[in-house]
Amino acid sequence: MGMKRWYLYLITALLGLVILGYLIVRWNSPINFADIWSRDNHVTNTQRDVGKMPEGNAVPKEVLKLRHEQRLRPLTEREEGTKVQDLPDGIYGFSMCSVVALRAKRGNTFSLEIHKHDGIVYYVGYASDEHIEKYLTRQKNFHILTSPHSTKEASSLFEIPVEFVSKCEERPVGDGYIFDLFVTTIPELQT
Repeated sequence: MGMKRWYLYLITALLGLVILGYLIVRWNSPINFADIWSRDNHVTNTQRDVGKMPEGNAVPKEVLKLRHEQRLRPLTEREEGTKVQDLPDGIYGFSMCSVVALRAKRGNTFSLEIHKHDGIVYYVGYASDEHIEKYLTRQKNFHILTSPHSTKEASSLFEIPVEFVSKCEERPVGDGYIFDLFVTTIPELQT
């Protein structure tokens, strides 16, 4: 019986030291352990957001330049949800493939930027030089894999009129999407 009591005293003493150590650190340290434990979810969310377009001032310079050159303004919240054909020229917003209506902010979605100028609605995104070359050389029946932001595989910014795209598919990649734009023919330019 003496050995069992000894283990009980040892466990009680160790538990007391752990509690005492916690209290000393808690009182003398500005670290809030409750906040650290609750941040586990924030770390997970950050990992889920890898590959998604960041909010705020993280818009790439080339996108800002394109918006400026085309004299585009952001879609207002009041215009949000309006059919694209009913929106004025000179705006940009965000949408998935359908481009029925635009959102004012990209938000947490992995959507493409959409520009409307000169009466034409454009998908704006990043693709490989090889895919863009097919578009620029007016080939028929090709795919352009498009990303909302620059990646190693899709590093060149481009825009293509929505009407040139016969089919757009949203394909899940990791925690986001890549957009497969299928072009059958490019209408001839009218001169």
